[in-house]
Amino acid sequence: MAAPAAARRVWRFWGPRDGPSTLRAFSTIIPRVSQVDNSSDFLGNVPHRRHPGVLHLRSVRLPAELVKAAQLLVEHASSPLTDAEKEKLQRRVLNRLRKTTYHWEALRYTDELSLVYMAARLDGGFAAVSRAFHEIQKRVPAFAPRTLLDFGSGTGSVSWAAHGAWGQTLREYLCVDSSAPMLTLAERLLQGGSESPQTPLFPGVYFRQFLPVSPKVKFDVVVSAFSLNELPSLAERRETIQTLWRKTDGFLGGDKVLHDPREAHVFAPCPHHLPCPRLNPERPLPCNYLQAYHPLPFHWNPALKEELFSFLILRRGPGEGEEPWPRITQAVLGCARHVHCHLCCADGSLQHAVITARRHGRDLYRCARLSHWGDRLPVTMPPGEADPEE
Repeated sequence: MAAPAAARRVWRFWGPRDGPSTLRAFSTIIPRVSQVDNSSDFLGNVPHRRHPGVLHLRSVRLPAELVKAAQLLVEHASSPLTDAEKEKLQRRVLNRLRKTTYHWEALRYTDELSLVYMAARLDGGFAAVSRAFHEIQKRVPAFAPRTLLDFGSGTGSVSWAAHGAWGQTLREYLCVDSSAPMLTLAERLLQGGSESPQTPLFPGVYFRQFLPVSPKVKFDVVVSAFSLNELPSLAERRETIQTLWRKTDGFLGGDKVLHDPREAHVFAPCPHHLPCPRLNPERPLPCNYLQAYHPLPFHWNPALKEELFSFLILRRGPGEGEEPWPRITQAVLGCARHVHCHLCCADGSLQHAVITARRHGRDLYRCARLSHWGDRLPVTMPPGEADPEE
């Protein structure tokens, strides 16, 4: 179902295998500090602010129909709440979610708790999932899924985000959640918030409390967003991931499946398939990203908020043809005539690159200055070319 903002989520997807990427022409090597190269024009006519490594979204807006449905559900609650009571319940939900994350406590959703969870977390969850789907769209534009499985579907925000991304090709959205009240809430959102059965706002959505048993039933996209931390043990989380991977026709888990021996590789956010360099036993750091979004228009929400989240996308196959461009892991710091970029690189290291127009060329300098946290920098970094992070 759903867990707090920083909980790790796993998305899987599969599309046609691409040949060697045509984006290779955009990549450039960061020259050695002693080398001066102002003539490099690796972008051609592509604007710097739209270089091929740009993946961030300026801000995410929920679909107008979803916003209206959420407002109606809150307004038509069987026991209307005062503003003070709503804020108190919102704090209660967030506190319960924190306990679930850090102490692995089971969270039971009643009708009331499901409604308040929707008011507190629908928009932020939608923003994070939309950002992950955007990465798939941008990097694999030919991917056109027809079926989607959302494990721990909660309010149904994954289906809404997937419909916005691939609504032209998706024909089946299977939402699986152990909580009957949450499934009822998600179905009412899909019906526009009406208390009586209505025609869904988009077709093909099915709600279930259990996963399909048959191993033959597979899906083009399998999502587990804000869900794994609500499972009671590491063993159960591993078993669930393996089960979901077997139901994926192409992007998640790490195990080899008898009927589909294709290996998994990390598609995002890591540019490598190595141990995470942030999991240093002496000073572990979370691999987080930010996504701005317009929250539900309740009085306690500001006009714009940011969702801090972690994500992982795995894809079947060896990963050939993927560009190993480094990922920007912190906010880019632009100073006078130079830019600081903190990068996770293809060799599994964290690097601190200081990029200048004089040393690295105007194009790369402008690309770096106009990049954001979470983007990929279209460069190839030879060993020793940037200073390791301290």
